[in-house]
Amino acid sequence: MSAVAVSSAAPRTGWRKLWGFNMLTGILLGIGGWFLGQLIGNHITGQDVHYYSAQAGENDISVMLGYTLGVIGFLVGLGFANYPLKRLLGHPPALAERESEAEGVFRYFTLSTDHKVVAKQYMVGIGVFFFVAGLNAMLIRTELLQPNVHVFGANQYLTLVGMHGSMMMGTMTSGLLGPFATWLVPIMIGSRRMAFSRLSAFTFWVLMAGEVILLTTIFFGGFQTGWTGYQPLGAEGTAGYDAYIMFFALVGLSMCLFGFNLVVTITTMRARGMTWSRLPIFVWGAYGTAWLMMLAAPMLIAALLMAGMDRTVQTAFYIPGQGGSAYLFENLFWVFGHPEVYILALPGMGIVLELMTVFARKPLWGYRLAVAGMLGISFLSWFVWQHHLFVSGINADLRPFYMLSTELISLPTGFIFLCAMGTLWRGRIRFTVPMLFCLAWVFNFLWGGISGVFNSDVPSDVTTHGSFFTMAHFHYTIMGGLIFAFFAGIYYWVPKMYGVRLSERLGKIHFWTLFIAFNSTFAPLFALGFMGMPRRVVSYNPSWQGLNDWVSISAYCIGLSMLVFLFNVVWSLVVKREPAEVNPWHAKSIEWTLPTPVPVHDFDEIPVFDADPYPYGIEPVPGRAPVAAPVGGRA
Repeated sequence: MSAVAVSSAAPRTGWRKLWGFNMLTGILLGIGGWFLGQLIGNHITGQDVHYYSAQAGENDISVMLGYTLGVIGFLVGLGFANYPLKRLLGHPPALAERESEAEGVFRYFTLSTDHKVVAKQYMVGIGVFFFVAGLNAMLIRTELLQPNVHVFGANQYLTLVGMHGSMMMGTMTSGLLGPFATWLVPIMIGSRRMAFSRLSAFTFWVLMAGEVILLTTIFFGGFQTGWTGYQPLGAEGTAGYDAYIMFFALVGLSMCLFGFNLVVTITTMRARGMTWSRLPIFVWGAYGTAWLMMLAAPMLIAALLMAGMDRTVQTAFYIPGQGGSAYLFENLFWVFGHPEVYILALPGMGIVLELMTVFARKPLWGYRLAVAGMLGISFLSWFVWQHHLFVSGINADLRPFYMLSTELISLPTGFIFLCAMGTLWRGRIRFTVPMLFCLAWVFNFLWGGISGVFNSDVPSDVTTHGSFFTMAHFHYTIMGGLIFAFFAGIYYWVPKMYGVRLSERLGKIHFWTLFIAFNSTFAPLFALGFMGMPRRVVSYNPSWQGLNDWVSISAYCIGLSMLVFLFNVVWSLVVKREPAEVNPWHAKSIEWTLPTPVPVHDFDEIPVFDADPYPYGIEPVPGRAPVAAPVGGRA
């Protein structure tokens, strides 16, 4: 008799689905956990929490306990405790939660172990908080329309800056891997699921809990440290900084477990014939990123744990007057923080190279060179973090090494550009919306890399560090790379994920508006940086107002382009719902051979791989298929 028990209970319908373990229950238990933590903390310290307070010295113990028990209650309400408790009580292992409920919108508000459902949860959840962070950016640029007239005030402005940066960085660490790797990697390697299905769901819901916690910082005075959370500013901050600590700790936990899950999945669950030399380049990008997530995130968690202990149990890891060191936080943070830059960039490289083969109708040029570039970036990213500390007073003898290592990472990055250009060379390029975003990625990321040379060399970094030049470089590298790759992936894979194709006309309007507005926003910041305008200041020299007004208006145009995209999503996926073709891009990767919607179990028959992953322009060998398509699939 099989050890797997199949539930025969009929799925609940309508309002009855609101009862049980789902997001609503999780929210209720999360609120209950928050107030329980408050009560315990107030009892321990003998004082209450001060809401809406901008004064230091609030009850950090109560706030931290409230957040911790609130997250635990939220996860219990979703049902994450059910399986381990049942196993402890001797029940046999059951089929994965909710996988049998193949239809209905309610499955997206529950603990689902279907990797395709989790991917869609990631896509919507990340999209919501991406728009919230973008709204913060609009408010920041509104404040900077005038040099001395304040809309929000200094404290509120710095909190907006910190929330924008933290939410963007925390959200987009899983911005590409969350929706795309979770959905595609199992299919691309011929697996029916991720290695640890419940862990996939756990990483998503933990990330969402962290996002909500970050928003609550406004009730406790915000935080004025920026997204880097530097000490000793953090130790001196209000209880709003506790929200920052808990947010990034949960982001780090999500990243670490997500990376572990991907590494195990790709290493152990590849189908027969899927050798390392046949992995799609997007899977290689996900694999390199997963190692970075798994190894870098614990450094962030450790740094934040010590910061939390300094604020709650009076340790002194970062307090110089008591024997601690603020440099310790900076080093721990950037040991995580610079690999994180490539956690954001590597999946985008994989998406761009994956899509270029489709729209150039050519095999990927220099496949092994591209893999070497991705692995080289993953390795060298561990040796560059102290270029963030060039002006901090570190030992000057360390500067040449970190300057050299930062320059060296340009070489594997250059391999990626070389492979992209080689793939495009003499290709039959189709300028579809996904391809336009890929080409924009090349342009933007190139300028981000060139401007990064100024920050990697000590003499120029002394001039540009902490200025708008650095912010422009950062946005060209991250937003110019990651966000454009994100939209390329959405326009390319949404027809497969949802069975509906987004409007090509609206997509091109979105692309050109975003591309022009993006460059119009951030290119002038290079000039402002050279002129001496520092970051994170609410007042500035009136002579810089003209450029700042130009940047603010251009930023509003970025916001307008996002509204065009949002309208496209609503119009195409909700209102019009025109079914997409089976394979609208004429791609040859395996995900396009599956029926739409893809069944819960992905494959009726596990495929066998027996060819190059990019057979464009290659005549098929008679009697030999590159991929044995699963039974029931459509070519």
